[in-house]
Amino acid sequence: MILDMFKLDEKVAIVTGSNTGLGQGIAIALAEAGAKVVGVSRRPSDETQKIIGEDKFFNIVADLSSKECIPSIIEGALERYGRIDILVNNAGIIRRQDAIEFSEEYWDEVMNTNLKTLFFLSQAAAKEFIKNGGGKIINVASMLSFQGGIRVPSYTSSKSAVKGLTMALCNEWAKYNINVNAIAPGYMSTNNTEALRADEKRSSEILGRIPAGRWGTQKDIMGAAVLLASPAGDYINGYTIAVDGGWLAR
Repeated sequence: MILDMFKLDEKVAIVTGSNTGLGQGIAIALAEAGAKVVGVSRRPSDETQKIIGEDKFFNIVADLSSKECIPSIIEGALERYGRIDILVNNAGIIRRQDAIEFSEEYWDEVMNTNLKTLFFLSQAAAKEFIKNGGGKIINVASMLSFQGGIRVPSYTSSKSAVKGLTMALCNEWAKYNINVNAIAPGYMSTNNTEALRADEKRSSEILGRIPAGRWGTQKDIMGAAVLLASPAGDYINGYTIAVDGGWLAR
C-alpha cells in the first residue's frame, strides 16, 4: 500500500528548534508517522513533549549558536534510542538591520546558527547514517534561498547557502544512501515573522502576493517533512521544496 511508504516506524529523528513553530510541527508530524523524536531546543520543549508523549519524545536543551554542543546531541540521541535515522535542521535565527549599518555581531550570530552548526551537525549525523546503511537529512531553507529580501543580509546569505549546501552534500553522500533535501517555507506564522505580521503595510503587501491568500502554519509543513523523511521520498535528493502557498509562482 502506498501509505505504508510514508511510515517511519522504528526510525529515530533529531529535530532542532523543536519547542515552537515549524520545528514543533515537524517533530509532531514525524512522531505521528511512527518515529521517535529527539528534540533539540534552547529552551525546554515541554509543550512538544506533552503533545507527542514522553515515550516517543526526548528533549535535549542546547545552544545551537555554537557547534560545541554537537557531540552531546549525537551522544544523547544514541544513549536514549540507540540509533539515528533522520536529522531535521530547523533551528534558525534572523536579525533585521539596514545593510549599510549591519553589524558584525548580527552577521556572526546568524551565520553560526543557520549555517555553521547546521553543517557540522549534518556531518556528525552522516557519520552515524553511514554505519546504519543510510539516512535522511532535511534542512529548513527559506524563500530567501531564492530571493534577496530586505534588511536581512546575513539571513539571506545563510539561507542561500543552505540551499547550495543541500545540493553539495547530496553529491557527496548519496553514495552512502543518504538523502539531503530542504524545505523552503513561505511566509509562515512563526516567531521569525512576528515583526512582519505586526507591520500592517508589510503584512498587506506580503499577503497580496501569496496566491493562497494567507500566512502558512506549522501544519502546512508537516506533509513535506514526512515525505522527505520516509521511503516515499527515497529518490528525491539534493532538492529544495518550496512550501509557500504559491509565492514563488508570482
